[in-house]
Amino acid sequence: MRDVRNTGGVSRRRALGMGVGASLSLASGRALAQQAIGQPLIGNPALPEAPQSRMRWAIVGLGTFAVGQVIPGFANARHSRMTAFVSGNRAKAEELGSRYGVSNFYGYDNYDDIAEADDIDCVYIVLPVGLHAEYTIRALEAGKHVLCEKPMASTTAECEAMIAAAKANDRRLGVAYRVHFEPNNVHVRDRIVNGDLGTMRFVSGDHGFDANPDWPPHKWRLEKELGGGGSMYDIGIYGLNTSLMMVPGDTPVSVSAVYSTPAGDPRFTEVEGGLEYRLRMASGISLSGSSSYCWNPYVSRQRYFGSKGSIEMQPATTYYDNAIRLEEAGKPPSEYIAGNPIEQFAAQLDGFSQAARNGTEHRTPGEMGLRDIRLIEAMYRSADQDGAVVKL
Repeated sequence: MRDVRNTGGVSRRRALGMGVGASLSLASGRALAQQAIGQPLIGNPALPEAPQSRMRWAIVGLGTFAVGQVIPGFANARHSRMTAFVSGNRAKAEELGSRYGVSNFYGYDNYDDIAEADDIDCVYIVLPVGLHAEYTIRALEAGKHVLCEKPMASTTAECEAMIAAAKANDRRLGVAYRVHFEPNNVHVRDRIVNGDLGTMRFVSGDHGFDANPDWPPHKWRLEKELGGGGSMYDIGIYGLNTSLMMVPGDTPVSVSAVYSTPAGDPRFTEVEGGLEYRLRMASGISLSGSSSYCWNPYVSRQRYFGSKGSIEMQPATTYYDNAIRLEEAGKPPSEYIAGNPIEQFAAQLDGFSQAARNGTEHRTPGEMGLRDIRLIEAMYRSADQDGAVVKL
């Protein structure tokens, strides 16, 4: 039976026999009738800066955190790009440079040569704590803006010297408190400030892990000269800084603390294994926390209690997995995520780049780092006196 449904009286069998050539001919016919036409850029989309216009960064120290978190963060940055690496291992620097398009390399022996580099605007210090002050001050004196990894330094005197160097050279100095750029923590802070939990009554933060003295990224943390202090300097500072972030405008007036170190543990000959503290705030509430090098698995927990509800974050300050649990009177608990935690790294870089370029205040300036080291030093003075209250 003949198929006469095709136009022009062409049988179905004949149409199939025409093959690919006919299909291309038909496609060409359609192309003559309708063509792709370029459209102008409409509206005002939020486009990233062109690479050549972004602030240029040198990364000082290529350890585990720098390689695993800081450097990859530039991939999503919109105002920042890497132009130099500073490392004691030239081969490692060149290997990373080949992967990330960085071709300028410095060692610690010629670090001061960055003063002559017109392709470096900002320096990110990612070294052990005991080296922060020296390398930050040298970069500031070289005319570069500096973002220093937390904690800012080993002592308040070092912090004050870093701030003085920034002012003397008219450069921006920031401390890398990435939580201030992490979307879930920013969301919780906004809820607290907006009064969603009512009047704040109590805040706590607990952070710790099990330190392995045989693993290089942990080993230097157990050495006071390089680590700056113990667990409170390294991991406990997350809880301290994050808790204070959630109660803006409130200030500590006194602190007490006690050590929590397992007796006879050979890891803790220079630094404490753990510390528990309590801050009395000017508002009358208390803010407590703990840090440890003895907990397994890793602990990152923040809790906020108000007159109308509470929020728990566990984990709270990690790279990838932060989450929120909200409880309100008369309502079932809800658990949710307000954003992707990985965004914190690019957001922190861009926040500092914009502050440096525009001459504006950075969200986490050197003065914040100084405040936290002052508090930690007061905690140690209290712990040395078996928990005596120290007025601030």
